[in-house]
Amino acid sequence: MEKYKNLSGNSGVTFYEMSRDAITVQFNDGWKYLYTAQSAGGENVGKMHRLATAGRGLGTFISQTVREKYARKWH
Repeated sequence: MEKYKNLSGNSGVTFYEMSRDAITVQFNDGWKYLYTAQSAGGENVGKMHRLATAGRGLGTFISQTVREKYARKWH
């Protein structure tokens, strides 16, 4: 997994890993969430890819837009 830049300094996101149609996001509590094009929508996953790469806004986007639309959650 790649370390999230967290340019705002306020994100709960610590790591992420992207594949073509999915993104796995790890939060500072250790929980990992897999968001797929099927579970969260292709446009949302694409936006999450861009936010993860930019290092800003990913946690906010998750909490405001995709929330419970994950395909898998594990610790």
